[in-house]
Amino acid sequence: MSWSPYYSGVRAEPYSPQLPAAPPWRAFPRSPEDGERKIPFEPPDGLVEAVNAALCLRRPLLLTGAPGAGKSSVAESVAYELSLGGLLRWHITSRSTLADALYRYDALGRLDATRHGDIDDIARFLRLGPLGTALVPSDRPRALLIDEIDKSDIDLPSDLLDVLERGTFEIPELARHDQKCFQIREWQGDAKHEVVEGRALCTEFPFIAMTSNGEREFPAPFLRRCIRFTMPDPTYDILTRIVRAHLGPKAQELEDGLLQDFAQRVKNHRNLATDQLLNAVFLVTRDVAPHSEQRKRLVDLLLRDLSSA
Repeated sequence: MSWSPYYSGVRAEPYSPQLPAAPPWRAFPRSPEDGERKIPFEPPDGLVEAVNAALCLRRPLLLTGAPGAGKSSVAESVAYELSLGGLLRWHITSRSTLADALYRYDALGRLDATRHGDIDDIARFLRLGPLGTALVPSDRPRALLIDEIDKSDIDLPSDLLDVLERGTFEIPELARHDQKCFQIREWQGDAKHEVVEGRALCTEFPFIAMTSNGEREFPAPFLRRCIRFTMPDPTYDILTRIVRAHLGPKAQELEDGLLQDFAQRVKNHRNLATDQLLNAVFLVTRDVAPHSEQRKRLVDLLLRDLSSA
């Protein structure tokens, strides 16, 4: 058999083929409630202890490892298993600020509304950010993923730590208002949370997983307040469990040689991510001939070293 391409580049006329089902990890649409569905995940040795230490001590969990090592999946797995609701996500860039993560205020929208005679309801123009939603009073802790914190501005980790230590934050626009209580919408949802006198007070400290690709060092005061865990490089045994969890035992058995080759590449310090292996196994176990030149080209395409463009 050979892999039947959908795009050929030489068709004279357009056509409408039925594309195949997507891999489970690329199925859309996705909702804010993704944290409430089962995510195939195989925790490496030592991770369970680190997660439970973070939960018991009410400390953030700092996960360090190469891209594709499964760091983000930890937060998804914990949110699902402990019924912590939809996973809140804060993806960090060099422009990320603590204020934006706590709440968003549409000042221009409010100004325009008042100019047109709308009732001055400031709550309509406020929305909690992902961190702010995680810190409002609740009966159950929320789960928050702070992704790639090593890409942040140099001061953000220290600023973040202060908020997490105190478990509270202020919304100045509300603190200056004559009204005492406001109902503010949460991040990516319609649920509302009460903010009294402009201050949100955490009652159940959230489970916070922060990921880092190891691209920078963090100050000691920040590190000593985190539970730290380094995701290990995937071994053959770990890869076997991952492929079985995502694609089933048959796929793992059919492509055992590919798993062994991938594990050897990682051992030889090739910069590769586990999801590259999943992509390759998913494609070549469909209808690609086992020993064809086409299969080799697909594997080489999908397992390119991440250190090169």
